[in-house]
Amino acid sequence: MGTQAPPEDSYHRNIDEKLARQKEIDDWLPITSSRNAKWWYSAFHNVTAMVGAGVLGLPYAMAELGWGPGVVVLVLSWVITLYTLWQMVEMHEMVPGKRFDRYHELGQYAFGEKLGLYIVVPQQLIVEVGVCIVYMVTGGKSLKKFHDLVCENCKSIKLTYFIMIFASVHFVLSHLPNFNSISGVSLAAAVMSLSYSTIAWAASAAKGVQKDVEYGYKAKTTAGTVFNFFSALGDVAFAYAGHNVVLEIQATIPSTPEKPSKGPMWRGVVVAYIVVALCYFPVALVGYWMFGNAVEDNILISLKKPAWLIATANIFVVIHVIGSYQIYAMPVFDMMETVLVKKLRFRPSRALRFVVRNFYVAATMFVGMTFPFFGGLLAFFGGFAFAPTTYFLPCIMWLAIYKPRKYSLSWWANWICIVLGVLLMVISPIGGLRTIILQAKDYKFYS
Repeated sequence: MGTQAPPEDSYHRNIDEKLARQKEIDDWLPITSSRNAKWWYSAFHNVTAMVGAGVLGLPYAMAELGWGPGVVVLVLSWVITLYTLWQMVEMHEMVPGKRFDRYHELGQYAFGEKLGLYIVVPQQLIVEVGVCIVYMVTGGKSLKKFHDLVCENCKSIKLTYFIMIFASVHFVLSHLPNFNSISGVSLAAAVMSLSYSTIAWAASAAKGVQKDVEYGYKAKTTAGTVFNFFSALGDVAFAYAGHNVVLEIQATIPSTPEKPSKGPMWRGVVVAYIVVALCYFPVALVGYWMFGNAVEDNILISLKKPAWLIATANIFVVIHVIGSYQIYAMPVFDMMETVLVKKLRFRPSRALRFVVRNFYVAATMFVGMTFPFFGGLLAFFGGFAFAPTTYFLPCIMWLAIYKPRKYSLSWWANWICIVLGVLLMVISPIGGLRTIILQAKDYKFYS
């Protein structure tokens, strides 16, 4: 007895229902729900993602690298990361009619369904969650510095409380639904990053070269110098972390076969990288030139006066870090909500979003309050996950997908980036971990 085939119309109805549900979910998820961004959205989202508080640690990184290696590392990082960012913008729509809206979707296309997820998602999460934790600490520290400068005779307040005050803003802002809805916050953050970077190098230049300035390595032993060098490489890697959200930013730009999204996206990236150069190079070089190896791991701490200017710069840092936190949190929200709605079959709702996002903000706040070792955290996370996702994963994907001819220019360029990126990934966490151990020796929890 033969089995009866399902009627044609019920089969089509099932397909239509599946597609309708898929569209409903995509219209709800933060990355794909709004695709009407302009090219300048790409510019300020990329500036906000890239120019983090890490820029204030660049003079200190220069002090650990020295003049020659420091300049080489800064310039090389700028060139390599611009190249890998261009690759990601190109790969976003390399399959006609399909867009890789998320970093892991591109990874799955390059390495296979399962392997792509295993390679990309853990690294991307380490970067995004790591940045959010570090920014909780930065926001809290900058608020504390502002309070101490403005109110010198006030009772001292614990850093823990300032981190909680900073987090309270995110318990509100995290409920903005998607990337385009945070564009105002992101624009303010991008303006602030240029402002406080300018204050940092201009105030350093106004202060002039210090009397007893020294440019030699600070560490007295060879081992100390080598470990500090490794740690500084991680600090520089951390300063170029925008690649982890670049596909997600591009996903918000409209695209047609005649006008693909890579045009406006690339225009925004070029503007963003010019701003990055205007922030990074003057701060790193002028800060190191003026203070030498006595510079603090946050250049604003070295600039004690004028107090009102340093207080202003610290408030600018707070506003910028608020925007940066949101840029890095959005893809994490997207991942968490995707798993809950697609895998665990929760209904897309405001209540689900409220619980998920508040939980995430609370978790990053708690970890930030528990381990506020700012400099060491930068270097550790910098090497561990930033190097792969920024310096060499895009190159490996490019080789896997486009298969350029052996020994061609593209082949050589990608392999050089891969070798340098792997070296960075291996050596910089070593220095960062040592810094954390040294700082943690006399640290009291929640002090």
